[in-house]
Amino acid sequence: MLQEGAHGRWTVSSSDESTEENSDSEKPSTSSLLDAACGRTSGPSYPYSEARKAAYKRKASPLNLSDASVSTEIPPAGKQRTSQEGLGWCLSSSDEEPEDGKKHARKEMLKEEKCNAPREHPLNLHKDEELSEHRKAEEYNEAPSEAQDTWDLLNGGNPFRFFLTKVTGIEQSYNSGALHIKDILSPLFGTLVSSAQFNYCIDVGWLVRQYPQEFRKKPLLLVHGEKRESKAELLAQARPYENISFCQAKLDVAFGTHHTKMMLLSYEEGLRVVIHTSNLIAEDWHQKTQGIWLSPLYPRLPQGTTGFAGESETNFKADLISYLMAYNSPALKEWIDLIQEHDLSETRVYLLGSTPGRYQGSDKEKWGHLRLRKLLKKHSSSVPAKESWPVVGQFSSIGSMGVDGSKWLCSEFQESLVAAGSSLKCGVPIHLVYPTVNNVRQSLEGYP
Repeated sequence: MLQEGAHGRWTVSSSDESTEENSDSEKPSTSSLLDAACGRTSGPSYPYSEARKAAYKRKASPLNLSDASVSTEIPPAGKQRTSQEGLGWCLSSSDEEPEDGKKHARKEMLKEEKCNAPREHPLNLHKDEELSEHRKAEEYNEAPSEAQDTWDLLNGGNPFRFFLTKVTGIEQSYNSGALHIKDILSPLFGTLVSSAQFNYCIDVGWLVRQYPQEFRKKPLLLVHGEKRESKAELLAQARPYENISFCQAKLDVAFGTHHTKMMLLSYEEGLRVVIHTSNLIAEDWHQKTQGIWLSPLYPRLPQGTTGFAGESETNFKADLISYLMAYNSPALKEWIDLIQEHDLSETRVYLLGSTPGRYQGSDKEKWGHLRLRKLLKKHSSSVPAKESWPVVGQFSSIGSMGVDGSKWLCSEFQESLVAAGSSLKCGVPIHLVYPTVNNVRQSLEGYP
């Protein structure tokens, strides 16, 4: 999709995944942050790459940032005791009696051993019996006014149908025009018959809970790129759900990963395609801003209509089918047929996908940033002084960009990002925007 250039199917990154899986002892759990507070190191119940494993290890022992701009002065402990005792832990003070100090020290030690969680954030020490803090945030009940807002949003004047995700912990005014996964899967969008979820990281139990109760037993296909132990974990998560089936993306490239984040939603009323940037885990939908492209509700074509009918000016239908066919999986055959049967002519965006392999000739322009280059060359209009425009790239993690700027970043990739497709070499400034340690520390989630 032209508006979202990172929706490729299999993104190749040398920093993303090794060809070998770590042992089970290195796999954290979905509540690993809370476990870390208790000194536990059990790992998430969903599979993930080596990069994600490393991130979870960093959760358990975050950086000790020394920032001069942030005050590290701590008020005397004795003056804090009244307000802090209610949080489930206790500080001793130097002005206490020695005996009292020993009692409080003992009390503090015992509470630390029991995992010193604040009362406002109780630990989820049971499996599914009690909701964790994330679960509480996710299991909200949509009020009628919110449902009306969502309906108005869907039928508003957003020509490209691009939305951001709702974020908890901020003023509601900032969530105006935003969507949550529960909004997308709600009956308001249609009467669901079946769905397919394409993603990189999937928490099956959490995903099922995002569907309305009446849709939770509808056929659900999970399209993933997991292998070996990670695949076994994913299958184990889905064992309680008889309606869930799987499609594994074949990743022949050593560092290939299945990064596509897409939903195909089949309704009694039609078909919808959703392309987004969120993993199917609570953390990605809780306090991170993500992007969503939401298609119109595509109506079914009249019976007997040829497969070429219902195409958009952007060739979206043919490109989506071509992309799905690249999986070479029988599990996706029914979805390809279903797309053929619907009218996608109202689509106003281009689909930009990525698949593993080496391509020659015109096939090079079917996928990835060379496909982006072709689209921009063909559809961008001339703008005065555009040669002086900088190129801005925004990302959350860094893979390999070449041994120096001229090898890939400031040559091949830059050329694809310049609207006219001209070879402007390194004269055009490139601005790379990424999160710093301070950005992370000061974010809603902080180091976790």
